[in-house]
Amino acid sequence: MPRIVCICLSHWPVTRLRRAGLAPEGGPLAVAAEGPGGLRLVALDPKALALGLRPGEPLGRVRARIGVPLQVYPADRDADRDALIRLCRWAYRYAPLVAPFGPAEASDGLYIDVAGASHLCGGEANLVDDLAGRLARSKIPARIALADTPGGAFALARHGATDRIIVPPGGAAEALRSLPVEGLRLDPGTVSGLRRLGLRRIGELDALSRGSLARRFGAALLLRLDQALARRPEPLTPLTEAADYAAARGFLDPIGRQSDIVRTARDLMAELAPRLERDGRGACAVRLALHRVDGAVRDLDLGLSRPERDPERVAALVSLRLDRLGAALDAGFGFETVTLAVTVTGAMPARQTDLGTASAGDGVGFLADALAQRLGRALLRFEPRASHLPERADGGVGWVAGEGHGSVPSLGLGQTQAPPPPPPAGEGSRPRLLAASRAAAAEDGWSQHRS
Repeated sequence: MPRIVCICLSHWPVTRLRRAGLAPEGGPLAVAAEGPGGLRLVALDPKALALGLRPGEPLGRVRARIGVPLQVYPADRDADRDALIRLCRWAYRYAPLVAPFGPAEASDGLYIDVAGASHLCGGEANLVDDLAGRLARSKIPARIALADTPGGAFALARHGATDRIIVPPGGAAEALRSLPVEGLRLDPGTVSGLRRLGLRRIGELDALSRGSLARRFGAALLLRLDQALARRPEPLTPLTEAADYAAARGFLDPIGRQSDIVRTARDLMAELAPRLERDGRGACAVRLALHRVDGAVRDLDLGLSRPERDPERVAALVSLRLDRLGAALDAGFGFETVTLAVTVTGAMPARQTDLGTASAGDGVGFLADALAQRLGRALLRFEPRASHLPERADGGVGWVAGEGHGSVPSLGLGQTQAPPPPPPAGEGSRPRLLAASRAAAAEDGWSQHRS
């Protein structure tokens, strides 16, 4: 069972400014950004909050209302995000699975899955104490909660009675009963609708008929409720190193059809191709990440036998992979974000394309890539080995992206490296080749490719 630590960072933009030495320690201090009707407050320090100010208020009205000087700094969301990512990497000291907050949380913070790792700190209580102490010494205000689910931990950290809460395994339902419905990470319209009906606590919401809630507020409300109460899993999206070549596309209406996913992958590769061409690189492996509306992420890793920049070729491989997955893709309520990252690159010098002729090796390389996606198994190719035993003079090796560049030396197709020397006389007989083929088939199954 997961055990999730939620760290909800209080007024993180203000903390980031002060830690970077860009703002004085004294207050009151606020951070403002452009909004409807002009500048609006987005973050406040404790002294500004004590004056009755709240995030979202127009800056002009605030200046006219309060009688003390208010220090105001412009918001820098990119700098705030970069600082949060650095804090997430620091949190690896506690567990390897760390995830920053997403758009659903509408605040700054991170999750840590400490299942199986808390004993290294002497237990969950010691881990939370150590985490809170280190953050306090670094002058990072935070509220911390530990529960079975990210949704439950977030609700407790954001709306709990104290700034440090540990819920025992299985105790989420009782701990969340008295918390406000805002803790379920619902959109403001849903929260307003619930409050108009007099539903202010999570316990009151859970006691109602699920059918009536779904009809009035949609399935998203039940999803967030079940995730918080550990009735439905909520996988975290772990923090990963940013790829040098990556692109993403979000959708207001989530997509789920294969044709839409393939078209999006082609468009994203077309966006990356000029950057790869500028650097003289090509994609040897790509990762297509499909983000479902419930927070789950499906990663599809595609390997290519030679560096490639052609969006149509990448789209064709994605289509073959989706054909093989079929219903196992499980789009659920749809994918709201699709990202494409080039995880492995290879040198790809400029070549003549105006005459409309492709190199002879292209067909073999694409065949290898298509077979890998269609069959879902590792591919083999034969290469000579130094051995005085005829049955060991040839062997199957894995088809690795970038090795051989899709060429078959014995056929002279698009060679990019010198062909291997011929085997000594008497060691290249067809019986030996058949024996090696049978051995490879017996070991790796009929879905292996033999070139």
